Amino acid sequence: MACLPALLATSVRAENGQAAAGEAEQPFSFDGLSAAMKERASQAYEEPAVQLPDVLADLSYDQHRAIRFKPDQAEWRDEALFELQAFHPGWLFKQPVKLNVVEAGRASPLDINSDRFVYHKPLDPKAFEGMELPGVAGFRLHYPLNNPDVADELVAFLGASYFRALGRDNLYGLSARGLAINTATSQGEEFPRFSEFWIEKPEQAAREIKLYAALDSQSVTGAFAFTIRPGQNTEVDVTARLYTRAAIQRLGIAPMTSMFLFAENNDHAFDDYRGQVHDSDGLKIVRASGEELWRNLNNPRELANSFFAEASPRAFGLYQRDRDFEQYQDAGAGYERRPSLLVEPMDDWGDGWINLVEIPTELEVNDNIVAFWVPAGEVKAGEALEFRYRLTWGSLDEPGKQLARVTALRTGMGGVSGVENDTNMRKFVIDFEGEVLRDLPADEGVEAAVSVNRAEIIHQTVSRVEANGAWRLVLDLLPEGAEPVELSAKLNSGDRLLSETWVYQWRRGDDG
Repeated sequence: MACLPALLATSVRAENGQAAAGEAEQPFSFDGLSAAMKERASQAYEEPAVQLPDVLADLSYDQHRAIRFKPDQAEWRDEALFELQAFHPGWLFKQPVKLNVVEAGRASPLDINSDRFVYHKPLDPKAFEGMELPGVAGFRLHYPLNNPDVADELVAFLGASYFRALGRDNLYGLSARGLAINTATSQGEEFPRFSEFWIEKPEQAAREIKLYAALDSQSVTGAFAFTIRPGQNTEVDVTARLYTRAAIQRLGIAPMTSMFLFAENNDHAFDDYRGQVHDSDGLKIVRASGEELWRNLNNPRELANSFFAEASPRAFGLYQRDRDFEQYQDAGAGYERRPSLLVEPMDDWGDGWINLVEIPTELEVNDNIVAFWVPAGEVKAGEALEFRYRLTWGSLDEPGKQLARVTALRTGMGGVSGVENDTNMRKFVIDFEGEVLRDLPADEGVEAAVSVNRAEIIHQTVSRVEANGAWRLVLDLLPEGAEPVELSAKLNSGDRLLSETWVYQWRRGDDG
């Protein structure tokens, strides 16, 4: 079996030199893969031809969960710090993915068959004995991330173009994607998929690993390169080369997907013993000027799109700021250990916007938050685009020495307690904390610069909370209509900026 799909083989051989027809091992390079995917984009999209046998295609959720890769069958076990294990095809994963190993510039198909899996009850192991699998659902890499004697799961590629990674002492939470196409548009979303991977065999003591992927869909093809460096915060450097088959209404670069059910800003909408339930609680943006924005996430009553126009942003990402178990009280889920994810462009991305999509959900099993970069201008058929960026996963430190951070957002009925108030009024309470604020006396002259659209500010105060040293901004707003209210605020002392800029979007009924 050739290491590339038949459609790619001619282009790759032309780029890297000839290989005999049917040869199992073939030359491989990222430039060769890119040339092949560019050639594929010039041809009509074809649905994957390989179909799973019924015994695999008909697996239920519980049956699929009962299949486990044998740890002693991991690729490179006892040969390198990195190990590779595969996910079994079946259940939702009906389109097989091919894996290849690259060594000294040559690629060979990785043979994954049923002998490398354990089939637990309710499955009958005999039904799978000696089965040649047409591919896998995906794979995961293991590495001694937390303990030098234990190969922990580090990164997993599973389903469409989804993947996720861990920093030290993290549990899996949000996911990244290779590409987002027409998310939250009238056209309906398209989900490109990684159809084949090439993983470079790591040296024995290597502390980074490189892999490549072919991406395909109705509107675009792509060649992706990943360099993965595990650590306290795990870094994944990405090069995405995209070749468009058709015009794309909304092209999402460096997309990430997370879950936000509730926190202090909307917990009164849920009857739950836990204080918060989310994989991420905010969107962070670092603008070209160095200004930092923080947007608390929401679980709206209806789908919400927010657009942040930017020119050459330094970074953006979905963060899990709350790191204290007491804030969640979920002993099983471990939400306080879910990683944050930061995207840092490695080139000048020019003009565009960061798109935040918030989707209503009543269940924490649903990923309902999506964020990505949208380049300005039309994306037409026949284009070749390249984006390079770094993904950093982990409990990312945000020192408050220079800028205070938003640590809590609470909302409720507006006005003064104990008296009759306009029932349309809404109260927003925003806490800022950080070293830059901690030692300021209450009479320091800290002020809030507040901007509000589609609402009137009825009352505004900012003061020090002596109990914990936070500075609290309180706003009472009267909405002017049914349209979403846009808010922003930051703390200053004279000409000195003290905090990041808090931004938020509120609709009637979102938090009650």
